[in-house]
This record gives sequence, structure tokens and C-alpha cells, in this order.
Amino acid sequence: MFKNAWFSAVFVCGLMILVPNALAEEPVSIGVLADMAGTSSDIGGIGSVVAVELAVADFGGKVGGREIVVVSADHQAKPEVGAAIAGRWYDVDKVDVIVDLPVSSVALAVQRVAHERKKVVMVTAGTSAVITGKSCSPYTVHWADDTNALAEGTSRAVVQSGGTTWFFITADFIFGISMEQAASKVITAAGGEVLGTIKAPLNTADYSSFVLQAQASGSKIVGLAVVGTDFINAVRQASEFGIVAAGQKLVGFLNYISDIHSLGLEVSQGLQITESFYWDTNDETREFAKKFMERRKVMPTKVHAQNYAAVTHYLNAVEATGTTDADKTMAWMKENPADYFGQSAQIREDGRVLFDLRLYEVKAPDEEKYPWDYYSEIGVLPADQAFRPMDREACTYLNAVAN
Repeated sequence: MFKNAWFSAVFVCGLMILVPNALAEEPVSIGVLADMAGTSSDIGGIGSVVAVELAVADFGGKVGGREIVVVSADHQAKPEVGAAIAGRWYDVDKVDVIVDLPVSSVALAVQRVAHERKKVVMVTAGTSAVITGKSCSPYTVHWADDTNALAEGTSRAVVQSGGTTWFFITADFIFGISMEQAASKVITAAGGEVLGTIKAPLNTADYSSFVLQAQASGSKIVGLAVVGTDFINAVRQASEFGIVAAGQKLVGFLNYISDIHSLGLEVSQGLQITESFYWDTNDETREFAKKFMERRKVMPTKVHAQNYAAVTHYLNAVEATGTTDADKTMAWMKENPADYFGQSAQIREDGRVLFDLRLYEVKAPDEEKYPWDYYSEIGVLPADQAFRPMDREACTYLNAVAN
């Protein structure tokens, strides 16, 4: 009996020593939840997985002695699919953080799952400002340029540069309508005027009637509150009708370098857009772009760049805190600025990441000096002007903390 008792004690002690070591050696798991085949696949998709893998490789493949693994899935632009995958990843597959999440309805659904599980989610593609507004969570970091910044910051900068009269071609769903409304308020407040607006159904193939109405308005600016294929169709037909050649300017709110590449400079020249990342900005952006180009044969979009920066900052938090505990890593990430390719990015208390945005004009074909030389910078939108101030009344968890 004594021998068996002694053996049991040694066995239990052994478990006490071995189990923590085993747990410490569990990998840090990053989940990329993307749109792999739908309308957002060019701006994110497999490229988002590549961007995360590059961040992991540049970090050395390990953090605190633990291997870093990357898993990925297609949410199919369906909130219920995204939420189900997130639940399985967090509960069964021990994923520590989820990134990407284009389509704001999917991002919001996954955000709710992450909040329930007390797990980190970093939205690097979905743009709804609601993510850090009434749906805010202590476990969410919003890296993507949000709708408020894109609408308000862009329109303010354009008005200040002389674009005082506007006509909107607006996608007839919540994204387009909210963008137009937010931009219109800023335009009017800044001394500009909205001469007219027209709503275009989603997935419109023929924009000719909308373009002709914009042309007839005589506005200095034609605001395109449309996205994806609709944006490409609108720009292409605006070019066919000579909008820019006749002196009007096109302004896009949510666009990507992949859109410009698809359109070509002959069609998109003169278009003004807002970006938080352009591959040819500085040495840091060019270094990342070179690595990405080697893997994907295209230049990275801002979504790819934000995935890289977000994951790098998260891994720095894990290394600094020695844990993947969501409360501790979130606290560290908010206390310490992130490096966004040579510029500092600060995570606000509500999870909004603050950084400068830049206003660009697309070059004419004869201005292109080398492949993908598409943009000329025409202005900077400082972070404190680009993003709305934090709204404690809207953010329920901040309200709870305050009370």
C-alpha cells in the first residue's frame, strides 16, 4: 500500500509538472476568416492568408517559444456561416485570434461570438463604424478604415481643396446611403453644396443614365458611394462619357488598388480616392509589397497590409505578456502603439485603430513610371480629423465600465 501511495504521489506531481509545460507549448493559432471566392476575394481572399503568413514568418515563426499556426476559411459573405466557423475555431480548434472579415454583417456576427467567448477579433476588412459604436466590444480591434472616416474625412479634404459642389451616385442599400448621408453633412458644414443625388440598385450593369445625370448637374465633384463591381462599372462608364475630360472629378470612398488595376489608368485617371496604405509610400511599404508580390504576383491592398500590421501587433502583445489571454493582450495592444509601415497607429479604448489617411489622385497613363505606379498623393487626413471622436454613449461596454 505504501509503495502504491508513493507511486500515486509521484505520478500526480509529474502531471503537475508536465501539464503546464504541455500547455505552454500549445501553438498560438491565428484564424483568417475571409471571402475566398466572392466579391471581396480580390481585396482580401487568399491574399489575406498570405499577408498573415508573411507577418508570422517575419516574426520568426514562434512567439515565446510557441509555434505560430495559421488557419483559414471562407465565410461565403454569410453572417451565420462566419459565426459558426468562429464558434468552432474558438471552442474546438483553440484559435486565439480571428482576423480579416470583409462584409460588415459577417464581422458583426463574429464579433458577437468573440465577445461571448472573451476572445480577440481584429476586423481588418469590414468597414462599418458600428463595430466600435453601439456594437463595440472589449475584445475587438477595428483596423479597417471605417465608413465615417472614408465618408467624412474624404469629403472634408476634397472640399478644402476646392471641390465645393457635389452630385452623388449612390448604391441603394445601407452602405451607400449611410456614406452619402455622412459625406453630405460634412460637405454642407464645410461650405460646400450637394446639387443632387441618384440611387443605383445593387449590381447595376449599366450606369449610363446615372452618369448623364451627374454630368448634367454641373457639379465639380461626382461622389461614387458604390463599391466593388458597381464602382468599376460606374468609373468605366463615366470615362466613356468623358466626365473627367470635361472637367468634373470623380471621388471614390471605398476603393482598392485592385480596382484601379482592373480598370487601368486610361479609364481611372483623375479619380480621387482615400487610402490608409499605398505600396509605394516608403521603404517599409515597398519591402512588404515586394514580399507579397513574390507570392501573389499582384500588389497588396490596404486589407492585406492591415492584416500584416494587426497580426504583428498581436504577436508583439503575446510576446510581451507571455500569454494569449484576451484581456491581457488587448490591454497591451491598447497601451502600446502599433507600427503601421512606418507610421504610428494607436488603438483607442473602444477598439478603433487611429492612423493618418491619405488622399490620392490616380495618374494618367503617361505619368506611370513603372508597374503599379498608380497614385499621386494630394493630401493627408490626420487621424484626429479622419476618425470620429470616441462615443461613450454609443459604446455599451464603455458605459458599463464608467458606471
